[in-house]
Amino acid sequence: MEKTPQRLIIAITGASGVRYGVRLLELLKPLPIETHLVLSRTAEVTLAYETGHKVADVHALADHWYPATDMAAAISSGSFRTRGMIIAPCSVRSMSEIATGVTTSLVTRAADVVLKERRRLVLMVRETPLHTGHLRTMTQLSEMGAIIAPPVPAFYAQPASLEAMVDHSLGRVLDLFDIDAGSVTRWGEGPTPRPPRARA
Repeated sequence: MEKTPQRLIIAITGASGVRYGVRLLELLKPLPIETHLVLSRTAEVTLAYETGHKVADVHALADHWYPATDMAAAISSGSFRTRGMIIAPCSVRSMSEIATGVTTSLVTRAADVVLKERRRLVLMVRETPLHTGHLRTMTQLSEMGAIIAPPVPAFYAQPASLEAMVDHSLGRVLDLFDIDAGSVTRWGEGPTPRPPRARA
C-alpha cells in the first residue's frame, strides 16, 4: 500500500490563544509537512484581538487553506489521506461538536473525519476552570480516540519568554506525530536544571 502523504490538518478556533495555531504553522513551515489550514469565523475575530496578524498572513503560512464554510473541501473526506489533525487552540464549542458528531463547520467536520478514519486528532483545549460537563466531554473524546492536550507550560525547561513556553507546548504536541521541530527542551537530554542546595 502507498505510504500516507505527509499532510497535517491545522485548525484554529476562536478560543483565546490563537498564537498557538499561528506559531504551529511557523514551526511546520520549514519541515517536509504539507499543511492544510482552516480557521473558524471566531478565530478570525480573536486573531485581530490577540495579535497583529491579518487573516491573509496566517493563510500564507500554510500550503493550503480552506474557508470554514467549505464543506466540500478535500479535508472533509476520508479518502483524502492525512497523518491527522491538530486544533490549536480548541474552543469548548468545537470540542463539544466533535464529541457529538453533529458538525456545523469545516473545522469540526474535518475532525470528525480524522476520528472515523482512526487517524490522530489532538485538541489543545483552552478553557479554565472546567466544569463536569467539560470533563465528561473530554472523557468521551478520549474514548473515541482523540488526544486532549491543553497547552500547559513546562517550567522545568526554565523558559526565558512567553514564546519559549509556546514553542515547548507545540513541540510536545508535534511529538505525538513523531515530528521534531527542535522546540522542545527534553528532560534527561543535555544539561538538566538542578535544584539549589538546601542551606545548612
